[in-house]
Amino acid sequence: MAGRRRVSRAGLVLVLLLAVLVGCSGGPSSGTASSAEVRRVLDRRAAAVLHRDVSAYRATGDPAAASDEFANLREVPLADWAYRLDRLTVSGDRATARVRLRYRVEGYDTAPVTADRTVGLTRTAGSWRVTSDEPAGTGAHQLWEQGAVTVVRGRHSLVLGVGQPGERLRSFAALADHAVPAVTRAWGTDWPGHVVVLVPNSLEGMAGLLGAPAAGYRGIAAVTTGEVGGSAKAPADRIIVNPDAYGVLGDFGKQVVLTHESTHVATRAHTTAATPLWLSEGYADWVGYRGGGRAPGQIASELRRAVADGQVPAALPDDKDFGFTGDATALAQAYESGWLACRLIAGHWGEDRLNAFYRAVGDHRERPGAVEEALRDVLHTTPEKFTERWRDYLREQLG
Repeated sequence: MAGRRRVSRAGLVLVLLLAVLVGCSGGPSSGTASSAEVRRVLDRRAAAVLHRDVSAYRATGDPAAASDEFANLREVPLADWAYRLDRLTVSGDRATARVRLRYRVEGYDTAPVTADRTVGLTRTAGSWRVTSDEPAGTGAHQLWEQGAVTVVRGRHSLVLGVGQPGERLRSFAALADHAVPAVTRAWGTDWPGHVVVLVPNSLEGMAGLLGAPAAGYRGIAAVTTGEVGGSAKAPADRIIVNPDAYGVLGDFGKQVVLTHESTHVATRAHTTAATPLWLSEGYADWVGYRGGGRAPGQIASELRRAVADGQVPAALPDDKDFGFTGDATALAQAYESGWLACRLIAGHWGEDRLNAFYRAVGDHRERPGAVEEALRDVLHTTPEKFTERWRDYLREQLG
């Protein structure tokens, strides 16, 4: 979620991802004997991970470091794990490999997602061994690089945590298990109906999973990562929690956050470059607050103050208004504006029309004309008329 606890929009390629092959498939490489040997080492390493064979894993690298790495992964339910060698640079008995890791969490991921890695190797007695395995460039870390992963399974969720007590991880599973049916009731059944929640041990851990500076997410309780417009073959989304910001929320706020984030997972296939943030974030908030019994003025407190001062927004917020690093009041007003726009559609045209409108905008695929055409075809109105109705709605609900 965003705002003080809102969601990161699609596009951030994230944490825990997957693959169908267990071996090292060929990519562009030097074509030398060293390339073939390194592929074989990576193949053995992948097989060891999948078969939970710590001895085989240690044989592919430094035994002490390999034991720690393997132990961190022990509880993660992996269906596939594979490396593809993309590039190899050899200098004597040392080598650096650019590798693409592909992996899949069993029961939750339907397609592989990739993580680019830089792997260091040394050759001893004619055999290559892995000496380091890190994100390539400024890429994101994986959860197990931060410590041993604890796994909690819910009815509709899988929670993976590092440095968190089991009781806290179970509380996330309970929240997610409540969120998923709520999202299905609002959106429908055309989504997997389960979520994966990652709980690192700190804000810095969250930022590492996103491959981004921590300062940009201070005060943000959770984000959702995934591929916008994702098909059945697209990587699964991950809900990543900022334990620092999430911990200060009350019970109601915690539930809204998980429901909001789960909504992003459900709507991902219909959220594309054509979808403005006021719609994707507003809809997720609409589902999150739906049935909560809170008055608009309680939820949209920043916008309520603006309306009371006679400062009714002239237009729906632009995407740039949702930046996490900007003014907190303006950010809150942007989210509240999107929420009230979706609430207006649901109340005036009906919830089915709201869902149809969301899908129509996303299915347009290109931003120009997407909202205008959906307003015309689904709601039978124009941008000008809708904006005026929305501004009147703000006065009515918040005045």
